[in-house]
Amino acid sequence: MTFTVIPSTFFLTLLLGVGLFFFVRASVKDRTQQETLSADRDADALLEQIQHYFGSRAYRPVAIDRQDNAITYEGVVRPSWFLAVFLTLLTAAGTLCLGLVLSMVVPGAGYWFLTLALVSPLAGIFYWQRAKRPERVSLKLEAVIDSESQTQSVIRVTAHRDELITLKQTLGLKPSESA
Repeated sequence: MTFTVIPSTFFLTLLLGVGLFFFVRASVKDRTQQETLSADRDADALLEQIQHYFGSRAYRPVAIDRQDNAITYEGVVRPSWFLAVFLTLLTAAGTLCLGLVLSMVVPGAGYWFLTLALVSPLAGIFYWQRAKRPERVSLKLEAVIDSESQTQSVIRVTAHRDELITLKQTLGLKPSESA
């Protein structure tokens, strides 16, 4: 190979390795968001549905503030087997590529650099240990709007992004226009 191909390939492989490192780290990042949602039903019926929903998802109420109409739920998020295996395989592929490029950069070392792939299970272990954490969901009843024929409840929810998406789909909530 020519003199410029090996160093440029090594540099690009290092950049991809840095990207892989940050991808694995981002897999356990907290993605808590706050959103204001509305429902076309009265507050009591909505709160009953929310309690049933979170109870079925193994969340338990940890704080209830009746003056502010706020409830805080807590539950433990389970890590995903699929994501743990995916991150391990992705890290194995990345470290194999890095090992192959390193064996080309340092030809006297042979293919010993390919043993870098043995560290790939650490990515799955890292994800598995960090992803299992307690999650909090905070709900606050913001307003109840009564029109002539329809009651609309507005709640402010602070939760993980995926939990918000599932909550909206399950209970038929939509983003509030007043948000």
